[in-house]
Amino acid sequence: MNQQHITVWGAGSWGTALAMVLAKHGRPVDLITRNQTTADKLNEERENARYLQGMPFPSSLNAIGQEHPDLPKLLEQSFATVLGLPCAAAETALIRLREYQHPVIAANKGINPDTLERVDELLIRFVGRERTLLLSGPSFAAEVASGKPTAITLAANDANLAKRVSAIFEDGNFRVYTSTDLVGVALGGALKNVIAIAAGMAEGMHLGHNALAALVTRGIAEISRLTVACGGQPETMSGLSGLGDLLLTCTGSLSRNRKMGMALASGLSVEKAREYVGQVVEGEKTATAAIKLAEKQHIEMPISNMVYAVLQGETSPKKALQTLMERPQRDE
Repeated sequence: MNQQHITVWGAGSWGTALAMVLAKHGRPVDLITRNQTTADKLNEERENARYLQGMPFPSSLNAIGQEHPDLPKLLEQSFATVLGLPCAAAETALIRLREYQHPVIAANKGINPDTLERVDELLIRFVGRERTLLLSGPSFAAEVASGKPTAITLAANDANLAKRVSAIFEDGNFRVYTSTDLVGVALGGALKNVIAIAAGMAEGMHLGHNALAALVTRGIAEISRLTVACGGQPETMSGLSGLGDLLLTCTGSLSRNRKMGMALASGLSVEKAREYVGQVVEGEKTATAAIKLAEKQHIEMPISNMVYAVLQGETSPKKALQTLMERPQRDE
């Protein structure tokens, strides 16, 4: 079994869960935290009680603060680094990671609302296309950490790189499929969060299963339109990083974006809904980016438009639904 050292940057729920998978069979894995105090606490308690309480760390998993003097040496020795930070915080890590030569796997999802830069473009800007990979698909952190079966997509520009790096996730309950469609995997992973906020609104308004099924179906249609316009492959949208991730995020009780939508439907303001969720809701910023990107590509995205309007306080979830239902009839 390959025991090459791996680093995972970001000790939130997803970064921690991936570190646990990678270390499950004895591989040395270092989980990079914001500060050494947090790292010491994780190492002492042998779990991330804040995000994944009651799920013990494998013995080969070690936490280390991002300013620890040993970190440069660990990064130099790493076979790969998994980037588990939210998009807004990723640049700080990428500035340092560009000094090295190993692959960087982005496990975060989003589009910069100011520059419209995708996650793959962000990595390429710092570490180059030949070191850039994306990990995306239907995967709640708690289920991954507890060892429940999960299938996910790992994308790279080069198929051989994707296959070589996929081998580090050597676990029977964590199956990795490879892809060379960086654009499609990046956009599918980001845009599904916007549709999931709409799904949460529908759930919060008790609209029923018919409405949710229609929302998911029309949601993947508008995601696909934009993805193809940006150069992605349509078949990616029917895979794990497209429809698979969308289904999970729209229907799963652990979905932060869905929870945000439900909170908005209950009458909470955006600020209060954000506090209620208690974690980063990527769909918020992505909604702004989606609208700008759709305008740039001359693509219609009615569901995303309505989510954006609700988040901006321009309309209520109830009125947004009414607006969608009153759109002119058209061919599917």
